[in-house]
Amino acid sequence: MKDLIVIAFYKFVDLPEFEELQPRWLKQCQDVGVRGSILLASEGLNGMLAGSREQIDHIVDYLRSDERLGDLETKESQVDTIPFRRMKVRLKEEIVALKVPGIDPRSRVGSYVQPEAWNELIADPDVRVIDTRNDFEVEIGSFQGSENPQTEHFSDFPAYVEGNLDPKRDRKVALFCTGGIRCEKATSYLLEKGFEEVYHLQGGILKYLETIPREQSTWEGECFVFDKRVTLDHDLQPGSYALCHACWQPLNEQMKAQPEYEDGISCPHCIDRLTPEVHASRHERMKQLRLTAERRQRMEG
Repeated sequence: MKDLIVIAFYKFVDLPEFEELQPRWLKQCQDVGVRGSILLASEGLNGMLAGSREQIDHIVDYLRSDERLGDLETKESQVDTIPFRRMKVRLKEEIVALKVPGIDPRSRVGSYVQPEAWNELIADPDVRVIDTRNDFEVEIGSFQGSENPQTEHFSDFPAYVEGNLDPKRDRKVALFCTGGIRCEKATSYLLEKGFEEVYHLQGGILKYLETIPREQSTWEGECFVFDKRVTLDHDLQPGSYALCHACWQPLNEQMKAQPEYEDGISCPHCIDRLTPEVHASRHERMKQLRLTAERRQRMEG
């Protein structure tokens, strides 16, 4: 199947009846045949969907038919296969969990910076450039000279701010993340804490890679995405990483070559947490998966 695309989108907007929207949106997506996930909360929506151009255009038109979502922006990339197994629409308290009461990007956020202006901004020595993603994402790729907060979860970001940033000292702060949504809450939080000049990359890393030619780019490495592609290169094509199917951490070729790696059993990230009982059960699971695959091959042959 050709002409397959993946779109990412989000919007902070009042959706008081979000629970009622869930079954309608799910049915519409299933009827059209797209796959992926949408998170719904009273504060808005956050989603990634995959399908043909016709299917995706149909769903985007459907969402934008709600006047509150008329200006919904999407970021897209082409794929050879659908990277999602099924369609899900989930209800959440927050569409991205900062877990700080009162932080509302619908009220105020930092200044948006278009991808074309991002390189100039982060080259300013007076700007602290901070990657708001989690530690394992930053290790895979980031912008030159940016800071890694070394957070395990986005909800750890406020503690990083408290321990490392000062509104009196850090006059200019620029944030970025995968698609832009985490920065909406992070910049809103910084403004609430008294920071005055707060910037964020509009559309996130994905929009930057879509917009800026490789020869002009200050991006280094690959970008982690939360689907079966695992990472994307600068051309928004699947990168060089795979997932450990035991702990779901990303692995590069060097990690897969280490003795701690066994497909579906363990990897350097999780080998120390592997008990003999779990090790045996995973081996049995992989054995059954192989037998199932062999039976399917015989039946299809």
